[in-house]
Amino acid sequence: MNRKIKLIWDFRGPEALEIARHHVVHLEEFAVKEKLYFYETGTSPISDMYCIAYITVNESDMIVYRDALVPHRGEVAQ
Repeated sequence: MNRKIKLIWDFRGPEALEIARHHVVHLEEFAVKEKLYFYETGTSPISDMYCIAYITVNESDMIVYRDALVPHRGEVAQ
């Protein structure tokens, strides 16, 4: 079975949420341009000064995303 991998980018500072939201736009644009499937994208505020942007992809596509977009970390999605 092909696992889902959540690739994560961290943003810190007073504009973290806005930057993370903008980053998600670029994640989706990349997937469309490269004709790659993704399950979901989004942002998640952790605190006032810390937010993440993420994209959830198939494990088989993870290396393409990782090499091109250089996420800060990844985890197996639930």
